[in-house]
Amino acid sequence: MGTQKNETVQDHTAGTVSIAFVREVIASAARRGQPAAPLLAAAQIPSKALENDAARVSPGQFGALWLAVGRALDDEFFGLDSRRVKVGSFALIARSGLQARNLREVLVGISRFFRILLDDIRIDFETGAESAELRLVDLLPRGPAGEIDRVLAHETLLTLIHGLACWLIARRIPVRRALFAYPRPPWGEEYKAVYSSDSQFDAPVTRMIFDALLLETPVAQTERTLGDFLRGAPGNFILKYKNENSLSSRVRRHLRSRPPSDWPSFEVLADEFHIGATTLRRRLEREGTSFSAIRDAVRRDLAISHLQRSDASIADIALTLGFAEPSAFHRAFKQWTGVRLSRRRKAGQGARADLSEDAASHCSFSTYRQTRPRIPGSDLARHGQSKVAATRQADPVDRVPGGRRVDRHRSGF
Repeated sequence: MGTQKNETVQDHTAGTVSIAFVREVIASAARRGQPAAPLLAAAQIPSKALENDAARVSPGQFGALWLAVGRALDDEFFGLDSRRVKVGSFALIARSGLQARNLREVLVGISRFFRILLDDIRIDFETGAESAELRLVDLLPRGPAGEIDRVLAHETLLTLIHGLACWLIARRIPVRRALFAYPRPPWGEEYKAVYSSDSQFDAPVTRMIFDALLLETPVAQTERTLGDFLRGAPGNFILKYKNENSLSSRVRRHLRSRPPSDWPSFEVLADEFHIGATTLRRRLEREGTSFSAIRDAVRRDLAISHLQRSDASIADIALTLGFAEPSAFHRAFKQWTGVRLSRRRKAGQGARADLSEDAASHCSFSTYRQTRPRIPGSDLARHGQSKVAATRQADPVDRVPGGRRVDRHRSGF
């Protein structure tokens, strides 16, 4: 059957989702008694597309399919766990993420939240000197049918967690390596675009590994931006933060290829990219960013790297980063991270742990109401602060060989 060309099914692979993932979701819904036709109609995906191995759909269509299945089952995890994840759970997780200070706290909170929601999979978040990782640990043995569900369960969890985390810090989190605890599926080649160019299968545990430097990246979203995000989710993040060939990624790499003192102005950058300044601005806005935001993010990452891996003085680092005066560097760093530069430098080379002494006590999103404004409508506070304190004493953060920190709280709060 020839490849179809219309508004809903596309031939090109950039920024689109393989029909294999659509088939996978439809098959999972069918095993739970949901017919395909209304689900495909809700997502505006022609049923004939399922017969075409080359067919692809937009992220918006695939997101609409997720929503349709979730509504039909009243389960945002598609019936893939023995406990139902009621519709609205993801919105609560996203709202709670606003109360985290940085990516580290976002991922600790998300992993704990899912431990409350799921019975069959545990999410561990581990940090080391150079890398951090999320692990999906299956808690129950699975039969042949369960193995099919496990693939979709792991794919879905990694997509949701990575997409939400990227949105919260307003930047892509490059995945160095992704390992999956199951054989390579027929659509395994798609994993290179969806998860990591270094995707491997038949691993003991499913793992997503990324640079630990990113853990200090501050949360950039607010209640004001949350509404638009939720209205467009999950279609607005399924592939948005995956495409390394996006214009914003190209701009980021372009800046990283030269010292900040040699960075071009916006107009010069447009000339170097051979596009008009207005077009460049509009395309970056379409990807949810801007030249100034990318420039600040790259400078911030360079600053953290220098502070952790260099003995250079603050004045020298400021000069390297293109600041005319150290005082400007101090102000910018405080704005980027919420932490004073002097405090960050004092942490020194061993500062891979949390920025503050009490950061370990800010493990779950519910505890932030002590220091951050409580998010209206959040139900997390109802779990109680006494339970938080008891959990910290009963189940502390483990340490494993190599100095890695493993958060293994099962209660979450």
